[in-house]
Amino acid sequence: MLMGMALLPGLDADLLRVFVLIAEGRSFTRAAALVGRTQSAVSMQVKRLEQALGQPVMFRGKGGAVELTPHGEYLLGRAREILALNDEVMATFREPAIAGTVRLGSPDDYAFGYLPPILKRFAETHPAVQVDVQCAPSEELVTKLSDGELDLALLSDGAAPRRWPAVSLWRGPLVWVTATRFAPHRQDPLPLALAHQDPLAARHACDWSKAAVQALEKAGRAYRIAYTSSSQTGTHAPVLAGLAVTISAVCWLPEGLRPLRPDEGLPALPDFGIVLVKGRRPAAPVADALARHIEENFHIESRRAGFAA
Repeated sequence: MLMGMALLPGLDADLLRVFVLIAEGRSFTRAAALVGRTQSAVSMQVKRLEQALGQPVMFRGKGGAVELTPHGEYLLGRAREILALNDEVMATFREPAIAGTVRLGSPDDYAFGYLPPILKRFAETHPAVQVDVQCAPSEELVTKLSDGELDLALLSDGAAPRRWPAVSLWRGPLVWVTATRFAPHRQDPLPLALAHQDPLAARHACDWSKAAVQALEKAGRAYRIAYTSSSQTGTHAPVLAGLAVTISAVCWLPEGLRPLRPDEGLPALPDFGIVLVKGRRPAAPVADALARHIEENFHIESRRAGFAA
């Protein structure tokens, strides 16, 4: 034990949580609604936090919008880390012991873009659960769910039959993707790399591929399908080589690819959604625990990114 060292006061997790909600939403009113308190009570919590830190962390900018001070910007990243660790510790001690195997399906790009931090946190709170991840296009995952080969699956919105109950996880924009070192988007006709062997056939077309083709045809932009792949990540190879453009969510792009800006000449693409669907005979309670964990994490990330859950 170190003698003679003054102990610094600790940071209240509730104060940090309110601070993060205000910082992410840039609104005291929205944060107050989320925590079920009055705006004045939330303001007092921020004052208590600033008193504990000895520095202001936010202020009212132009038009009354909430802005972070340099100290507030620093605190935001650290507060998220502290709260994540706090929540993991509490969940570990409060969650009932669950063991077993749960089979989770996901398209490959969702698996790369979303699952690593979700599975890491789940493993920390449920160390006795084994997660079997199977990557396939949404259409194949629907078949596996129907045949009882999967307990859960992340699917593109609209892939599952309407009669199946589905939980909305995320909604956001699709973007055109090109190479950082090349400019295939300037070619005419536009070379495309699209998922699935026959992107123009209605039965086999990926929803994203159909959206790309429809947007180009509506805008009167000439195109040619230069490359196809059975997976979305498979379309990245020709794009990295500067041979084509593709479409993607902004959640995950490998180094060397970038989203095109709206002013770079390609038509706007629609929003898309991700849903979570349970199989016909999910393995309970492990499937329920993972489903709850996935839903909670998507909602956290959606708030942080500013998209609708």
